[in-house]
Amino acid sequence: MATRTPAEATDCARRLKVLAEGTRLAVIRTLRAGPRHVGEINAVLGLDQSRLSHHLRILREAGLVETERDGQAVLYRLAAEVAHRSSEDCIDLGCCRVCFAESE
Repeated sequence: MATRTPAEATDCARRLKVLAEGTRLAVIRTLRAGPRHVGEINAVLGLDQSRLSHHLRILREAGLVETERDGQAVLYRLAAEVAHRSSEDCIDLGCCRVCFAESE
């Protein structure tokens, strides 16, 4: 196991703190299925538009989510360095992987 520098450990802790909020974790899990517009994310989560936008901004600032203009809309996707390419329902934070339990 590689030893982390204090800066790397701080960055990891910051990302985990962002994910500790249930709505943001749900957004990340929704984006595991692929890029989505705000309306598509909201159809899954059923949140107030302003509340969802707030959480998406925090995820973007933490480097977990990226955006792309799609006409007048904005397309959200997992950041390339976070997306975990496997059959597992996981994301890779660099310092650790976060895996989601199967839904019942």
